[in-house]
Amino acid sequence: MANIRLTKPTISVLESLLSATDDHPAWGLSICREADLGPGTVYPILDRLTERGWITSREETGPHPGRPARRFYELTGTGRQQATQALEARKARRFGLGLAGGIA
Repeated sequence: MANIRLTKPTISVLESLLSATDDHPAWGLSICREADLGPGTVYPILDRLTERGWITSREETGPHPGRPARRFYELTGTGRQQATQALEARKARRFGLGLAGGIA
C-alpha cells in the first residue's frame, strides 16, 4: 500500500473521514464543506485514497427524492490505521522541533 502525500487538502479530507460516524457518514458535499475545499480538489483526493485502498465508497440506498443518490466514503481498517499514523507522524514532526516553551 503506497503512502499518500500529505498536502493540506489531503489532511483536511482525512480528518473529515476520520470524524465520520455511522450516524453521520462522510459523503462528497459534506467532505467539501467540512474541509472547506471545492469538489475539484476533494474528488481527486478521494479517487487517490480509493486507488490506494484507504477508503471504500458506496451509493446511498435509502430514499432520496428530488436529488441524486449520495456516494458515502468510509476509511478501510488499514486506511484508518494509515491515516491516523500519518497524521500523528506529521503532528510529531511539526511540534517536535523543541518549541515547547521554557526559559528564553
